[in-house]
Amino acid sequence: MNEPDTDITHTPVHTPSTPSTPSHSPAHTPVRPAATLAVTGAATAVTLMAYCAPMVSLSDTAASLGTSLSAQAWLLNGAPLGLAALLLVAGSLADDYGRRRLFLAGTVGLGVTTALAALAHTTLLFTLARVAQGFAGAAILTSSLGLLAHAFPAGAGRIRAMGVWGACVSAGIAVASPFAGGLTMLADWRLPYAALGVVTLAVAAAAPRALTESRAPRAGRPDLAGAATLGLAMVALLAALTLGRDGWLRAPVGALLLAAALLTAAFGYVERRSATPMLDLGLLRRPPFLAATAGGLFTGFSVIGLFSYLPTVLQGANGMSPMSAAWLLAFWSGVSLVVALQARRLAGRVSARHQLAVGFVLHAVALLTMLGAVAAGSWVRLLPGLLLSGVGSGLLNAALPLLAVDSVPADRAAMGSGANNTARYLGSAAGVALMIAVSTASGSAPADLAHGADRALLVAAGLGVVAALSVVLLRERVRR
Repeated sequence: MNEPDTDITHTPVHTPSTPSTPSHSPAHTPVRPAATLAVTGAATAVTLMAYCAPMVSLSDTAASLGTSLSAQAWLLNGAPLGLAALLLVAGSLADDYGRRRLFLAGTVGLGVTTALAALAHTTLLFTLARVAQGFAGAAILTSSLGLLAHAFPAGAGRIRAMGVWGACVSAGIAVASPFAGGLTMLADWRLPYAALGVVTLAVAAAAPRALTESRAPRAGRPDLAGAATLGLAMVALLAALTLGRDGWLRAPVGALLLAAALLTAAFGYVERRSATPMLDLGLLRRPPFLAATAGGLFTGFSVIGLFSYLPTVLQGANGMSPMSAAWLLAFWSGVSLVVALQARRLAGRVSARHQLAVGFVLHAVALLTMLGAVAAGSWVRLLPGLLLSGVGSGLLNAALPLLAVDSVPADRAAMGSGANNTARYLGSAAGVALMIAVSTASGSAPADLAHGADRALLVAAGLGVVAALSVVLLRERVRR
């Protein structure tokens, strides 16, 4: 049995296992756990499908929109920017105004904005549609975990539900690649977005009867100042990370980084003075919360950032078709899906924090086995690494949502989800910009991309090792 990750002498605010202020829901509307899991899982999978849609069609999209190589990061980073900017805000709104209400708004919004992406005819319009997709996805992801935490009390049921939800993340990624690649080959890059818009609106239509409203029993006005300062800080930081690819010493990049730092400081000041803060800064002294946040950040940085751009590298370096690259990505994420579904069997034997560490180590080792495969033009040599990384990713996807919810007070489950996913998609946006910069540092010719792929694999593997060390060291000491 693993040593517990909590300090038994510390008086917790309220833990999920002993909530003193449970979330409210109308007495005449019973909670339907199975229906809640089905609808939130479906919406989460569709959100990830929309998020991943450009990965295998980036070359076609860029050619159609006339997007330069230096601006292609915006095509991938639009949705992460929207997600990172609004996730924590959305989590707070879900807890205060109703998780079901925000979930419904998010699903309708995602359906509409995904359809608008199909109609875009310039890089700017497509990027704006992707940012709006990110806003809607933030509402879905944060409210989903809040709804699940309300529907499944702490214990085996919650562990299973969070494992299924994590598997839906992997399922969305797994299905997205062949779905988007197949429809792109059938017509063009716009068809996957149109189809996803219709599917998302269908999920939105099914949600009202399946979900029960819940919210945190807090009094006070919404933390609008906190929402504004944090949202603007995230936008400034991600814009700087994306623009920095063309030179970190340019004035716009420096101005954006300075703005991000000042806005973050302003956010901290606002939260300390707020009676109902969007983020309880006291959580930053709790190692389980920090471990969950670090896990999300490095998952985005090392895992999502790399695999978001790898299909484009394979197409450019080896002449691989979008559909072939899609199937490789689907193999990786399919393994992740299976592992995430089975990871609940580790409960009671391996803590979520140690599960994260093992997942990151497996991912790092997997990337090292893939070195030289792109230069050799051998997709077969990629398979062992994709398999091992898929196992690690599945462990991450199962552990992160559970740790995110269990590391915060019971009535702030959506806020915990928002903080974790903010870190994840902030990391993914930074990771995409980093992987593009590293992969194309020597040029965009096939030989240059092949060598750039090895550099990207090494960087991502190093980040995985740092992540494993971080989550292992972030533990509370048990005092006797």
